[in-house]
Amino acid sequence: MNKTQEAAVASGQLLPLMEAFYTIQGEGFHTGKPAYFIRLGGCDVGCHWCDVKESWNANLHPPTAIEDIVAAAKEYSNTIVITGGEPLMWNMFPLTELLKKEGFTIHLETSGAYPLTGIWDWVCLSPKKTMPPRAEWYAAAHELKVVVFNQNDFIWAENHAEKTNDEAQLFLQPEWSKREIMIPKMTEYVMAHPKWRISLQSHKYLNIP
Repeated sequence: MNKTQEAAVASGQLLPLMEAFYTIQGEGFHTGKPAYFIRLGGCDVGCHWCDVKESWNANLHPPTAIEDIVAAAKEYSNTIVITGGEPLMWNMFPLTELLKKEGFTIHLETSGAYPLTGIWDWVCLSPKKTMPPRAEWYAAAHELKVVVFNQNDFIWAENHAEKTNDEAQLFLQPEWSKREIMIPKMTEYVMAHPKWRISLQSHKYLNIP
């Protein structure tokens, strides 16, 4: 990037766009609903089980004008999901303000590791152990989605649930490679702790993006 592009990325007028696609939401509260996904590059949270590691290096993804991102979205759905990577590495106000002007409903998927920017209709907070969420995200979250890799993650999930606002929906989701081991344990746990619900990566079962 040249200096002009770097300044535009820093301000949020350009964003490292990895991919954008229309599909069915596969996880969490809005499972089964169609949505247009905007996946931004850049993430230093470093989850070893991440299934989109190609998103981590923002320099691999072209700085894209937010006007072009919004124009492409208009062809598909009025529901947008902004994901990554970690999208909050970037200033989300310019993109979300432009999307709201066009009448979109905007969902966010974030680890909460970076400051809250942007205008959101739905915030899915998915905390990660390598970089736990900043305090402001617990009040902003509409949904807490905790990935369960091992038995200790139930304790991790409860620690975050205690901090999250009372209106947030609580989900446990098995890490994909451990699903056969963890789903029976999650089923037992949710039956004993019914404030939680189970989220499955249904898009992988459906073989869609």
